[in-house]
Amino acid sequence: MATVNFSVPDEVKAEFNRVFARENKSSVIARLMMQAVEERRLQKQREQAIDTILRRRRSQKPVTDRQIRAARIAGRP
Repeated sequence: MATVNFSVPDEVKAEFNRVFARENKSSVIARLMMQAVEERRLQKQREQAIDTILRRRRSQKPVTDRQIRAARIAGRP
C-alpha cells in the first residue's frame, strides 16, 4: 500500500476529522479518491460523446421542420 501526502487547509482537516471521527480515515480517503477518478473518467467519456455528436452533426444535411414532422408521423403505428 502506498502512502500519499497532501496539504489541505486546517479547517478542512478539522472538519474531515470531526465528520469521519469513527471511521478509518485511510479508507475514506481511498474511497473519495476512487470516486474522483470515476467522475473524471465519466466526464471525459461525456466530452468524447458530445464531440462525436457535434462532429456527426457537421456532416449531416439539414432537414426542415416539415421533414421532421413527416418522419415522426411515418414512424407512428
